[in-house]
Amino acid sequence: MKFKSVFDIIGPVMIGPSSSHTAGAARIGRLARELFGRQPKWAKIHLYGSFAETYKGHGTDVAIIGGLLDYDTFDERIKTSFEEAERVGLEFEFIPEDAHADHPNTAKLVIGDDEGVMEITGISIGGGKIEMTEINGFPLRLTGQHPAILVLHEDRPGSIAKVATSLADYDINIGRMEVSRKAVGEMALMVIEMDSDVDEKIMLEISALPHITQVTRIVD
Repeated sequence: MKFKSVFDIIGPVMIGPSSSHTAGAARIGRLARELFGRQPKWAKIHLYGSFAETYKGHGTDVAIIGGLLDYDTFDERIKTSFEEAERVGLEFEFIPEDAHADHPNTAKLVIGDDEGVMEITGISIGGGKIEMTEINGFPLRLTGQHPAILVLHEDRPGSIAKVATSLADYDINIGRMEVSRKAVGEMALMVIEMDSDVDEKIMLEISALPHITQVTRIVD
């Protein structure tokens, strides 16, 4: 993503009244789309805390839909994202929740199409910055501010080392890595933020490693 701090989104490069409720919301929607890998056909958006209380007045709703349509924070089309969603066939529903969330600006997006469904939770932490905190039941911390890959794999000895070695072979430096799993020996998720992007050749090499199920790239 192009803009990384509050100083990058002040004024004309941000659509809407609030960096947390508008710019952050747009980034949550856009990163969710990137993780899904394509334009979803439908979205159910659960809002918590202050997102649930003020989402209409602060433009959180149009911003999230704009993000799902791949609009950046400064894109004027955010204002008319509902109309564009209808034009491209994106059906959506906003569901304000009363339940407590760990962060006051929390959105859980359930998005899908004929090929699959993804559930992802994101928080807007201020100044237009965000973190994705869960994807399909796996906890994670992903900001979208650095090139990253998400590697879904079987929880087997050596899987992490093989992925790290593949990156090292191409002189890719790992800035941060975390691994989560639902249970011992089942599926696990690596989140790897890097100092530089990986190309399609590296993606294919990692995908071909033993016990790797899926590799998703997040471009800075």
